[in-house]
Amino acid sequence: MENFMQWVLGVLIVFTCCLSVVYSFKSRRSTDRRISGLNASRMNISMGLMLIFIAIIQMFMFTGSSVRVVVGALFFLLGVFNLFAGMRNHSHFSRLSQ
Repeated sequence: MENFMQWVLGVLIVFTCCLSVVYSFKSRRSTDRRISGLNASRMNISMGLMLIFIAIIQMFMFTGSSVRVVVGALFFLLGVFNLFAGMRNHSHFSRLSQ
């Protein structure tokens, strides 16, 4: 079961990392500020989820040392901040698009 969870979380990390890269390129290449803002907020959401998945692996999948738990907690807090900032910006820019 633990091996299955590591594979699932690993696939989710790679998937969200790829989404972050795609949205980053779209955001930088767009000339419209609203579309650029929407893609940047989607990038933040993807990056936040990626950091949360990394934190889950760090804190729960391996034997706990205090350094590993602290790094996992920092990744988790940074991921939650990115997730909520991206969601807030996405709602702001989607209202501007309408």
